[in-house]
Amino acid sequence: MEKAPTGVSGLDDILVGGLSRGHVFLLEGNPGTGKTTLALQFLLQGAEAGEQGLYITLSETERELRAGAASHGLTIDRNIEIFELVPPETLLDDDRQQSLLYSSDLELGETTRLIVDAFERVMPTRVVLDSLSEIRLLAQGSLRYRRQILALKHFFARQNATVLLLDDLTSDVLDKTMHSIVHGVVHLDELAPNYGPERRRLRVKKYRGQAFRGGYHDFAIKTGGVVVYPRLVAAEHRTNFERTSLSSGIPALDALLGGGVDRGSSTLILGPAGTGKSTFAFQFVASTIRRGQKGAVFVFDEELGLLFSRLRPMGIDLEAMRASGDLHIEQLDAAELSPGEFAHRVRERVDSAQAKTVVIDSINGYQASMPEENALILHMHELLQYLNRQGTNTFLTVAQHGLVGDMKSPVDVTYLADTVVLLRYFEATGKVRRAVSIIKKRTGYHEDTIREFSIGNKGLSVGEPLSSFQGVLRGVPTFVGTTEPLLNASSASNSNS
Repeated sequence: MEKAPTGVSGLDDILVGGLSRGHVFLLEGNPGTGKTTLALQFLLQGAEAGEQGLYITLSETERELRAGAASHGLTIDRNIEIFELVPPETLLDDDRQQSLLYSSDLELGETTRLIVDAFERVMPTRVVLDSLSEIRLLAQGSLRYRRQILALKHFFARQNATVLLLDDLTSDVLDKTMHSIVHGVVHLDELAPNYGPERRRLRVKKYRGQAFRGGYHDFAIKTGGVVVYPRLVAAEHRTNFERTSLSSGIPALDALLGGGVDRGSSTLILGPAGTGKSTFAFQFVASTIRRGQKGAVFVFDEELGLLFSRLRPMGIDLEAMRASGDLHIEQLDAAELSPGEFAHRVRERVDSAQAKTVVIDSINGYQASMPEENALILHMHELLQYLNRQGTNTFLTVAQHGLVGDMKSPVDVTYLADTVVLLRYFEATGKVRRAVSIIKKRTGYHEDTIREFSIGNKGLSVGEPLSSFQGVLRGVPTFVGTTEPLLNASSASNSNS
């Protein structure tokens, strides 16, 4: 079946190509959800292809439509006709009012005649009728409303026009008359969280004779028009790649990991605040770029300037990596983002820039930015599965509550990750020290030991297994050996080489 592309980024993917030509579709949603902007993009897409468009407006003036389009940088000129349908002047003249018939009877018939006349004058390929609420009010009843819409539908069908009917759901939200008449229904929704801007999403409720991508999909209204972020389905994206072990660049850490992390796997770095979770993740980013591959970093928590200055003395120059084009690093405004848009940004970097290492720092910020969103774990599951199937290594950080002793995580994603790296503080010889261990690795062997590590001007240093201590993970270990295996200044400087 031939399709008419909508011109809306992402929506054609959900509709599997666009709207079936020669049919009538319903675009419904409350005021402010973006119906008019989306409808204008639909007409402009047709105009670019040389198709004639007609915008019939019963609620907005032509001046308002053109001003709204201009705010998005869109120009309504060639191949698009705007027909501003106003009530007949005779019905507004007090001297010519009559009482034998209800004025709505005359207005409905006159409105329908004007719509038909405008169509026959322009003979468009694409039509937008905005909005059905006005016609519903004139009909003053479900039966007359249904008959009037059916008459318009058959008229448009004979002309082989693709029609988009807009409904702002202001007159009767429960009236589903249109759903049974039209060929397809796209519903726009707007959510208002307790903090932050509105979150918008859409769902295709109906599409006769056509498969489509079901469920809710996030979208945003940006300068330039509506942008839709189709829900990510990892099963649709699979590539073949060789599963090799990737080094961190630190021999002791690679030994702890059983040779490194496997390509196409996800690694969760877990620990209390300040233990060095981000430093571990960026160590793998630096190693990736040294191999001649590209990386992408998405930061929720830390300001980029502080991050750059903090890692530069350790030999990890993120600014230089970004300037060379090897690293994409982005600080996300947590309150302005939806799960769909975030997944779209990550996928875009992997698809277009071929990023082989992705860091999300942190899951705490990802969750906190969207406290009223449902199924965030499912969003993360699909994203990780997609990245794994592209042969991309993903590193996630999660900050646990507390500093020593029993730790609690605000979100449990340990079952999603292929490898889990656990960082801990512990006290020994009057100092606060750090320890690292691997508590899970799906794809092969890893050490079951606990190693001390330190972070200094020379970067990340990992020591020998703490075989002479017990209770390190509890935070207050007991020394049971005969020699002291802890890192000192000289061993720390040599362990990174």
